Amino acid sequence: MRIKKTPKFKKTLKYLKKAKRLDPRNILDSAGRKGVIALAAATPMDSGESANSWGYKIEGDKERYVLSWTNSAIAGSVPIVILLQYGHSTKSGYFLPGRDFINPALTPVYDEIESRLRQEVFG
Repeated sequence: MRIKKTPKFKKTLKYLKKAKRLDPRNILDSAGRKGVIALAAATPMDSGESANSWGYKIEGDKERYVLSWTNSAIAGSVPIVILLQYGHSTKSGYFLPGRDFINPALTPVYDEIESRLRQEVFG
């Protein structure tokens, strides 16, 4: 007795074709704007300069995209938000500890990106 089974890849091929046509720029653009709002709201404020200096950029091509958030408020040569996030020493020798505000602000944005991309690919 001999049994031969030929695999069918109809669903796999459909998935791969759909994934190939996917253009995530609209999803990333929406997430970028939401991230800017979330970061501005979460940024510790003294003057508000750092909170109002958030932006984002999308770079890449059809195979790979990178969504980055930027902040243009600088102290010397260091972005102020880095000092707020990780801490810094003062001129008088004290160390001011940082406060993780970036990751909690962006976690819901990351989750939404994942959900929307999954929905686009898997339907």
